[in-house]
Amino acid sequence: MDQPTFVYDGDCAFCTSSAEFAKRWVPTPARIVPWQFAELDALGLTAEQCAEAVQWVDPATRVTAAGPDAIAELLRSSRPWWQVAGAVLRVPPVRALAWPAYRWVARNRHRMPGGTAACAVPPRDAQV
Repeated sequence: MDQPTFVYDGDCAFCTSSAEFAKRWVPTPARIVPWQFAELDALGLTAEQCAEAVQWVDPATRVTAAGPDAIAELLRSSRPWWQVAGAVLRVPPVRALAWPAYRWVARNRHRMPGGTAACAVPPRDAQV
């Protein structure tokens, strides 16, 4: 499995809608797959990591990333316009703002368009 993989929460309607948008509009060589159907051991991921944030794993470059860093990597694997957006997301001041924004969205994804109660992130101490 040398192909990069972007892993998201398939139980979340908002996450699934976002992943479907990426599949349709962000041409990438990466597989975009819900963590519930991914080979987590082969990717070196845990269910806990995947429930907490989207993940990027690229075995060819040995790059792994989570949250907005994973989104940046997905964008950077695409065409020039998306590559610029991914590069901007990695600029330190933007990245510093992206993480709190990502965490806010993750905590409130059940309230986002397309989100459902199933999208709510379990508390950190809950078992996955």
